[in-house]
Amino acid sequence: MHVQTRARRAGAVLAAALTWVVLLAGCTAHGVGDVFGRPAAPDDFIRVTPDDGSKDVHAGGRLRVRVPSGRLESVTVVGSQDGQDFPVPGHLSADETLWRPDGPRLVLAAKYTIDAVALDGDGRRVARHATFTTFVPDERFIGYLMPENHATVGTGMIVSVQFNRRIENRAAVERAIRVTARPAVEIRPHWFGGKRLDFRPRQYWRPGTRVTVALRLRDVEGAPGVYGLQYKNVSFTVGRSQVSLVDAAAHIMKVRRDGKVIATVPITAGAPRTTTYNGRMVVMEMLEVTRMNSRTVGFGGEYDIPDVPHAMRLTESGTFVHGNYWAPDAPGRVNVSHGCVGLKDVKGGRSDTPAGWFFDRSLIGDVVEVVHSDDKKVAPDNGLGGWNMSWSEWKSGSAVR
Repeated sequence: MHVQTRARRAGAVLAAALTWVVLLAGCTAHGVGDVFGRPAAPDDFIRVTPDDGSKDVHAGGRLRVRVPSGRLESVTVVGSQDGQDFPVPGHLSADETLWRPDGPRLVLAAKYTIDAVALDGDGRRVARHATFTTFVPDERFIGYLMPENHATVGTGMIVSVQFNRRIENRAAVERAIRVTARPAVEIRPHWFGGKRLDFRPRQYWRPGTRVTVALRLRDVEGAPGVYGLQYKNVSFTVGRSQVSLVDAAAHIMKVRRDGKVIATVPITAGAPRTTTYNGRMVVMEMLEVTRMNSRTVGFGGEYDIPDVPHAMRLTESGTFVHGNYWAPDAPGRVNVSHGCVGLKDVKGGRSDTPAGWFFDRSLIGDVVEVVHSDDKKVAPDNGLGGWNMSWSEWKSGSAVR
């Protein structure tokens, strides 16, 4: 009997030992926390994409936080770029198992930090912390915008963006620039080559219109490996309407303010061998005094005038409306210029001359139209010459179909 009792006790001890072996094996397979009623490891339960610690994630990478069961209680995502933190807004799915950002793209050259809290299927709380960094591009592009922020411009102003790098992915860049107006009007883009994108309405702007240009170029891939840098708004106001009609054959310029002729000014246009372009041009730049050298615009050494007064640029190729003091008898009588429109002035310029009067009453964005010149029409990309295109021609220059 005693031997049997000891045998039974030994068997019980052996059974208990085997039970613990099985339990320990179970802990190894399923996690110690499961044995003691604890939730699964946060990394297994709260799943973050991209993976924790990822580097060089591209702007199009997917940012997601999800749980296979239970629900997400809170998700906080913060980005850090150039030493500044910014919140990343997002939303949960209807069943609260998936969080995704509201924006479609990540910011490049940034670090993202994710903190998430979830409840598992048994109502136990699990937390997860993760980080990743995005791709840092070696090459960037920017756009130089005309007109300037807060400017007051004429009704013929065309919004022009000049890029420092050739754009190959034009549709993506075009979508990243939005031009809006109050009161609203249809505004369409037109590409001139790969480095310039202009915007205009069908007709001249209405006086008093407020125009906003939203540049959302940051991290947009404009060419392979070349990403945009800017994220900003620029606004300007359209002032009164002023359109001046230059009749090169009659040697006069009629200045119309809000549709009414307010002055008829004698002018001198291009001489027979150096005629002035026909067509509608827009004042791009205004200079109280400037130097004009014929060699800078493709001529020989015909002239070099260091102090041209009241100069207003109309084309990139060098067409100006400006004061003329060296040929005082020419305005109103004969065309003697090298393609510019000259108004009577004095050396040093003065406000009571025809040139000074016109300069003081002009804005960048005013329209100057030339007719009856023995020359071709100005090219649409020579300055802000887009008004010389029909609306259908203009719209055909968009890269977005």
